[in-house]
Parts: sequence; C-alpha cells; structure tokens
Amino acid sequence: MNIGEIAKLAGVSRSTVSYVLSGKRQVSPELHERITRVIEEAGYRPNATARALAEGSTRTIGLVIPPTGPHLSVDQLHFVGAVAEAAADRDFDVLLSPERQQSFERMVTEKRVDGVILMETVLRDARVTRLIDEGFPFVTIGRTGADDAHGWVDLDYAGLVTEGVRRLSALGHRSIALVNRPQELLDHEYGPAFRAADAFEKATVELEIAGISRCCDDSDDAAAGCLDEILAQAPDTTAILTINERSLAGLVSALSARGKAIPDDVSLLAITSVRNATALRPQISAADVPAAEMGEAAVDALLRRIRSHTEPGPNVLISPPFVDRGSLAPPRR
Repeated sequence: MNIGEIAKLAGVSRSTVSYVLSGKRQVSPELHERITRVIEEAGYRPNATARALAEGSTRTIGLVIPPTGPHLSVDQLHFVGAVAEAAADRDFDVLLSPERQQSFERMVTEKRVDGVILMETVLRDARVTRLIDEGFPFVTIGRTGADDAHGWVDLDYAGLVTEGVRRLSALGHRSIALVNRPQELLDHEYGPAFRAADAFEKATVELEIAGISRCCDDSDDAAAGCLDEILAQAPDTTAILTINERSLAGLVSALSARGKAIPDDVSLLAITSVRNATALRPQISAADVPAAEMGEAAVDALLRRIRSHTEPGPNVLISPPFVDRGSLAPPRR
C-alpha cells in the first residue's frame, strides 16, 4: 500500500493525500475524514525514510555515551532508556554512539542524525568544540566552558554538595568526608567530580568544620580502601557525603565490616539514584538523581535547537530534594 493506492481508494489526488499526512496544507473536513478513514482501514503507515527525505530530516537524534568506567552503569542505562522513551513520544528515533572518534565523526559529517545529546561532559570538551565549529545542533548533559554556545541539562552537584554539608553540620557534625568519583575523572575536569570537590571545600571552610575529600574508583574494593584512608587521616570523621554511586554499596559494607553502624557511628548522605539508595540496608538518605526527568529535558532542549539553530540553547539545572531514609543522626558525644 502506497500513497497512490490510498489516493485511488479515496478518489482524490496523490497531493491531497500527502497534504493530509504532512499537515502542510489544509483540506476540507470532509476530504480529511474520507482520506483518514481509508488510511486507517488499509493499515497504511508512511515510509519513515521517504518522509524524512521529503522533510529534509532524519527524525533521529544521536546519543553519544562515553563510559566513565569499564562499562556503562545501570543508572547510565536508565538514562539512555529515558532518552529513547522521550524521543519515541515525540516521533523521533535514537542512534546510540559509543565514544569512538570514527563513530562520532560519521554521525556528524554524514548528517546521520538531526542533532546530538552528549553525555558525561568535561569542562573543556573537544566534542563540544567540534559541534560548535560544525554548526550542528546539540545539547550536553552537564556544563562545559562554552555554556553560552549550546543548551545543557545538568544536575546541580555544587548546590547539592553545599546543601549536604550544611545538613550534616546542622546535625552537629564537625568532621565530614566527601567520597568523590575516580581521580582520573577529576584530573580530566569531569563536571560532577570537579564541581563537587570545589563546593565541598568552600562549604567546609564557610562553616568552619573539618573536611577531608577523597577520590574513589568505581568498585567495592576501592570503597573499602577509600574509607580506610579517611579514617586513618581523620579518625574523628562522623559523617560521609558521597557522589560516587558505583561504590556506594561497597562503602556501606566497609563501614559495617569496621564496626561502624549507620547512622549511630557514621551518618551517610548520598547523591545517587533512588534505586541505589533504597536497595541498601540501611536505606540511604539521598538526593535522588531523576534520570527520567533529565532525559526528557535533554530531548526537549535538543528539539528546540533543531527547530531553531539561532535560538539560545535552553539551560536546565535540576536540584532534587534530599530524602531522609534514616541514615543521618547527630554525632555521638
């Protein structure tokens, strides 16, 4: 079944059927109803490739996913799913691209997609520079040094870390530790790690409390080693704030193995997904990362850029509230 056959069944021209399908021109209500009825009875579906060529669009967006570890985490995959679902709701497909130079270049130079969402950005990101030079529509998950040149969606790590330190300080904690992402990411100015470290230092100085910051690789063993370093250097530590969701389970296990009860001996506060925070025992008080909200916001921001390249990129900074699940308490005297 094609447009010509639909036109014959409806007794109209091919162009009239095309107008109904594309919505580019108005037709009378009677004709619209007749053609729509024929389309529904025939089970006709427009060819996506042909429609895209006619519209000068691929109806596809690219999602570039550089893993920040040996593989994508479950939470990263949840975000990918959120982007795919939001795009499908808006009649777009998603082309996934790993962080490979050739794959990224093909996506951009061959115009395989209408626009790109970049995940896991760093402050000086070569991919951002490349897309700006190309004049290609894109948004980033995270902010870079070229924020004014593109749209972005980001979690407010600086604000959340600052609020987390203040919450712990208000409970009476005077010695607090930050468990950050791996040192390699911090060295490369990975946005969340960089902003968390900076905000933690400023907040502890402002509140005149002792603060120790440690980077931690994404594993349970690394979490145990990180905890040992913290307790060796600052044995009076009574609270830990972590943004490393991949080592959160290992940190909880390591505290238990060292006879540190949560929250009686050490309060634990996290920035992580609700899945991570609630899967542990005890459950962890946390600012729950809203993957679905961020994925949908990124898709909407990109589609705005695709529709108007000259329109300033929308900027969305998300700051979820902290949810108390019982892992916080005043320090023992």
